[in-house]
Amino acid sequence: VQLQASGGGLVQTGRSERLSCAASGAAWDTYAIGWFRQAPGKEREGVACISSDGRTKYYGNSVKDRFTIYRDGAKHTVYLEMTSLKPEDSAVYYCAAGRCTYHNGRPGESGMNYWGKGTLVTVSS
Repeated sequence: VQLQASGGGLVQTGRSERLSCAASGAAWDTYAIGWFRQAPGKEREGVACISSDGRTKYYGNSVKDRFTIYRDGAKHTVYLEMTSLKPEDSAVYYCAAGRCTYHNGRPGESGMNYWGKGTLVTVSS
């Protein structure tokens, strides 16, 4: 499975932005897709994860009620809709494929097998 994240850029505080994760390869739709982010000097953290059938979604506590993850099977793409953005949301965002896990209030990386390159989101204050 190959993943390509896009979207992001410079966004003002309080505005919205949508990230896309385009997937290709055999059986991509059998994988859960997760979004993770890493801010400078911080560890990478889980943001959201969606099951392969799209029915189950997990969100990190810091983004719950502001971010929405969903997938479009026809377009082989998983989206992360981000609203009410804050400066602390600034980070490089990565998408990954595998299996959703959840602990300590956020999706975990342990179930992810494939990673795409990140896309930078900068939220200006």
